[in-house]
Amino acid sequence: MDVRRRLGLNLKKLREEQGFSQESFADHCGLHRTYISGIERGVRNPTVVILDKIAKALKVPAGQLLDEARGVSRKS
Repeated sequence: MDVRRRLGLNLKKLREEQGFSQESFADHCGLHRTYISGIERGVRNPTVVILDKIAKALKVPAGQLLDEARGVSRKS
């Protein structure tokens, strides 16, 4: 699976587990909703600074955003 797709799936899963909508999460991070949407769809390639900002907002280690997705289809 492409790393951008894996990042997007992990972000979406963690965001939803914490009860954030895309819009509320984007506001929480100081980013735009369409940017978060692009990351979740795997079409954005965020910098490490953005990954750090997202990880801190989710209160998880940044590396967890790049972990292999579990329980998700492996099709790219």
